[in-house]
Amino acid sequence: MADNTDKVEGSVDGQFYVDTNCIDCDLCRQTAPDNFDRNEEEGFSYVVKQPENEDEEQACKDALDECPVEAIGDDG
Repeated sequence: MADNTDKVEGSVDGQFYVDTNCIDCDLCRQTAPDNFDRNEEEGFSYVVKQPENEDEEQACKDALDECPVEAIGDDG
């Protein structure tokens, strides 16, 4: 489970977040491309935009469920 006290830098505040367990596998960026982006220099994903509708929220939940290292959290 993701740790909300260990969030990566750059994520916007809100329901979803990424912690430092991220291995930059690209799954979240493929699953919810409007909501996740990549920090090119450090090699991790982060939440660039919180979901604004049901489809985006479901995509973020799918990314959370599929994350191989459980680095995505949901405080909602």
